[in-house]
Amino acid sequence: MTDGAAVERIDTLVIGGGQAGLATSHHLTVAGVDHLVVDRRDRPGGGWLDRWDEFCLVLPNFTLQLPGMPYDGDDPDGFMARDDVVKHLTRYASVIGAPVRFGTDVTRLAAEDGGLVAHAGGATFRARNVVLATGPYPRPKIPSAAERISGHIPQLHSNDYRRPGELPDGAVLVVGSGQSGAQIAEELHRAGREVHLAVSKVPAAPRRYRGRDLGWWLLEVYRNGPAVGVEMKLPSPAARFAPNPVVSGQGGGHSIDLRRLAGEGVRLYGRLESADGTAVRFSDDLADRLAFVETQFDRTQRRLFEAYIAAAGIDAAPDDRPPRGDAPAPATGTELDLAAAGVGSVVWATGYRLDFGWVDLPVFDEWGYPRHTRGVTAHPGLYAVGLPWLHSAGSSVFAGVGPDAAHVVQHIVDREDHR
Repeated sequence: MTDGAAVERIDTLVIGGGQAGLATSHHLTVAGVDHLVVDRRDRPGGGWLDRWDEFCLVLPNFTLQLPGMPYDGDDPDGFMARDDVVKHLTRYASVIGAPVRFGTDVTRLAAEDGGLVAHAGGATFRARNVVLATGPYPRPKIPSAAERISGHIPQLHSNDYRRPGELPDGAVLVVGSGQSGAQIAEELHRAGREVHLAVSKVPAAPRRYRGRDLGWWLLEVYRNGPAVGVEMKLPSPAARFAPNPVVSGQGGGHSIDLRRLAGEGVRLYGRLESADGTAVRFSDDLADRLAFVETQFDRTQRRLFEAYIAAAGIDAAPDDRPPRGDAPAPATGTELDLAAAGVGSVVWATGYRLDFGWVDLPVFDEWGYPRHTRGVTAHPGLYAVGLPWLHSAGSSVFAGVGPDAAHVVQHIVDREDHR
């Protein structure tokens, strides 16, 4: 039952106004389906608003391929800054005429009387169809060890980090070296901060490979690989949550080499395993972690790219990456006294988790991921877009949300036709 608030009826409600929600809106508009997009934020930009001030896209601008508005700027090989990404999405919403209502936080979605009812504060929406487009990064994930670090040391998740100058004076412990952690550690180091970095098993990737940007190869294989028998495949359901390879779009784009950062003074450690007051302890496997970080590209993406080059008959430039030396792992330790080391803050770059706890429908698996077939869930009228590996490796990025949204909208149209 509704809570007594005025009920707004809509054919299709899209929850989330980022790139996936807006791509869905475009296809709904083209199909002539009455719909509304709602977003908890007070302005356009989606999850990009949570990135730090100097963040840049890690894939080139030419990958900004949204349906109805492919990238048309003058810097296709550049890497758009955060504020420009927000402007790009704002412009997209305007170009496609998306009916977006901001400041609308849906706190419960349930089935009622043959339809779906969404509650958002004082607003209630009754819809025949609902599309979940809240993205892959709704809830920051922080390990329980954070609770055992002295309260005198400020802590924040990378989701809330904005710039070096906002952190208290002193050294910084960055926990996690995925895309966010590695880039934030590099930024803090360049700002003159002493940095301690707990290293994750997240592969590094070269910015360029065989004469092309990494993003060019990824887009090429995603779009054209299946035609020549080469596809990016998901090895297991759990791999949907695997972190993306580490690379940066800062300064025109570059690779991030943890050993180089260590040579410049960044202190590297293994995985943060426990904490007690100002004492933190790390795993004793830094050498193995660095070896994993540095070799996974050759074991996975390089093999994929080489298979595509051969199958498509591409005359690619030679692989001119300098050979990696056999330098030993940097000197490290398994314990760090934050007070003695002058650490004034901790940044947890430990990723995100899905958060569909507000959806009161039995459609989720053990990972909290919707059970679906290319975005069409088991519950009639409930759909999802923009999640990692919803259908392909590109499902959660600019270049891949459009095809998935088109598939979902076609299902909505077909469902309407069979009423």
